[in-house]
Amino acid sequence: MDAKRTFTPEQLHYLRLLSKQFPTVQEAGTEIIRLQAILNLPKGTEHFMSDIHGEHEAFLHILNSASGEVKEKLEELFANCMTQKDRNDLATLIYYPAAKLALVADECDNLDEWYRLTIHRLVELCRYVSTKYTRQKVRSLMPADYEQIIDELVHLAGEGGFRQDQYENIINTTVQIGQAADVIQAISQLIKRLVVDRLHIVGDIFDRGPRADIVMDSLIEAQNVDIQWGNHDVLWMGAASGSRTLVATVLSNSIRYNNLDVIETGYGISLRPLSIFANEVYRDCNTERFKVKLTGTDADQYTEKDKLLSARMYKAITIILFKLEGQKILRRPEFGMADRLLLDKINYEKKTVVVDGVEYPMTDCDFPTVDPADPYTLTDEESHVITQLTESFVHSEKLQKHTRFLYSKGGLYKISNGNLLFHGCIPMGEDGKLLSFTIGGKERSGREFLDYAEKTARKAYYDKRGSAERQFGLDFLWWLWAGRNSPIFGRDRMTTFERRFIEDEKTWAEPKNAYYTYYQDPAVCEMLLAEFGLVGKHCHIINGHVPVKVRKGESPVKGGGKLIVIDGGFSKAYQPTSGIAGYTLIFNSRQLRIVSHQPFAGKYNALHNNDDIENESVIFENLETRMRISQTDEGAELQTRVEDLMMLLEAYRSGAVTEDHKN
Repeated sequence: MDAKRTFTPEQLHYLRLLSKQFPTVQEAGTEIIRLQAILNLPKGTEHFMSDIHGEHEAFLHILNSASGEVKEKLEELFANCMTQKDRNDLATLIYYPAAKLALVADECDNLDEWYRLTIHRLVELCRYVSTKYTRQKVRSLMPADYEQIIDELVHLAGEGGFRQDQYENIINTTVQIGQAADVIQAISQLIKRLVVDRLHIVGDIFDRGPRADIVMDSLIEAQNVDIQWGNHDVLWMGAASGSRTLVATVLSNSIRYNNLDVIETGYGISLRPLSIFANEVYRDCNTERFKVKLTGTDADQYTEKDKLLSARMYKAITIILFKLEGQKILRRPEFGMADRLLLDKINYEKKTVVVDGVEYPMTDCDFPTVDPADPYTLTDEESHVITQLTESFVHSEKLQKHTRFLYSKGGLYKISNGNLLFHGCIPMGEDGKLLSFTIGGKERSGREFLDYAEKTARKAYYDKRGSAERQFGLDFLWWLWAGRNSPIFGRDRMTTFERRFIEDEKTWAEPKNAYYTYYQDPAVCEMLLAEFGLVGKHCHIINGHVPVKVRKGESPVKGGGKLIVIDGGFSKAYQPTSGIAGYTLIFNSRQLRIVSHQPFAGKYNALHNNDDIENESVIFENLETRMRISQTDEGAELQTRVEDLMMLLEAYRSGAVTEDHKN
């Protein structure tokens, strides 16, 4: 006879708490059976995206299409019974249900018949993509208003007999009472949620493109999403947290790329204080090097007066930025960036500047607010303007909502199902060893430093306003953005000063961290993975940040297949260099697949012509057997839960914990 099991006081305390949730043997046993069933299901599909850079239309299309996964499911299910045009129509409906329904309502002769046929097809597709989930999970993903109707339709479809009559009756009634369009939208939303189980954003949601705020709204609405902060995300997080330096950086970048919609329309931040200041103080200044980038039809929309104002604003905020950066470098010598103090290296008589011990002629020394004897102090007017603008960032309700989401769903890296996700690099020295940093009073490298960096970045937002800890956090966010060998910047220096004021392009170079040389070596990739506790054939690094120059023959696969770069150029500004419009990655229960995307023709063409983003899908790695949930990180958590419940059963049966039969 087995000896009676004994439990430690800590175990008994935990089991009594667990018994509140599962008060009887029957309820605990039922939960064990449910969890074991989930563990045997195939792993859900993971979708990886990176470097979105505010390109909201392209992002939403790739998000809605799941990088071609939705269309692939349509091909698998309907290739033999629907025309290509009908399949394309159905795909576009799933991507953009509200907009497509409006077009159909205007064009269709027999709308009720179209509704009935479309609901049939959507329900069939929904059944097909839901097979890897429990019915409970599927119900949890259904839009609440139509959960009962959709659940009945999915459950009854294909049953035959009186159940088929019941199925048809639900659809007919839905059409008759005018609810068909709403039900179609709800089923389309459910299909997209079922096709992709988890979304990973590997950094850089902000800057360059027009509406990062729309991207953020979509991510907040998405199911099961995580974010690995990119340098441009940290920049905006710092601005929203109250860093005057990072506010100045955001504005400088946005004005340069004529990307003010996100600031003024998206976040409701007025630039009037800056425009008034710039027009007064920089009215008679040389702004030749501060012409704003205007592309395509943008150039025709602005008068010469508009362009001149933009140049003045750009120069005014850039000078403020250089002063504020200098203050940080002087305040934080541990950042090791004293060589980036350049305003005090200007010789105004000779119109030269000394950079790294070399004297260069300057294209512009017309700085009305810079005191050569005290170059890093803001004038009273500059201080007033940047303080006003910073308050606007801090009090933008929408920006604060988005920043909270970035902090709650994000971090510098993530370990997920054998993959290590991060945006920039794991800093390395020229000798191939992990680079050490002494920021914060202790030498750290690798994972230890990234953990410290993430903790410090959170201080900028969560610590008490005005505290020394919060101020250090704000300064550290700036270091993450532009600091030497920062893990999300990954370069030796940011040469904004040189690009604006020095003609010699050799000074513009921003040398990459040694990581970007060593990551071609499989042994180095395995060393980096091991640093984060990942060892095995199917472990990979998934990286963003540096666009893959496809046009020059570069491949997104590095390190003998151990590392995948998925930044291929979402941003239109990068596409001439990259040659494509981005890479994404799909990891389902059978394989990892890299998808390369061509530029998006726009939502209008997608709706009216079914123009999808042209993409090429390449299987990167096949799994030997279909991956089950039991083999995932989620599965490990569920297995621990099963073991706890098994222990609770033993406690009930031994009398160590008493069942609570309320009835």
